[in-house]
Amino acid sequence: MTAKEKIMIAVEALPADTTFEEAMERLLFIAKVERGIQQADAGETLSHLEVKEMMSKWLK
Repeated sequence: MTAKEKIMIAVEALPADTTFEEAMERLLFIAKVERGIQQADAGETLSHLEVKEMMSKWLK
């Protein structure tokens, strides 16, 4: 499915009273999910332990 087809499906699923901002937020969300899936497929992920270590440094 092309990006345009995914966009059309997402837009058509929005309620009739959706604002431009809400539509843009929805499309941005979908784009970020797609990017995350691509990263996961490419092996660009962190283990649970790696995330815990990063979080412990941030929370100090």
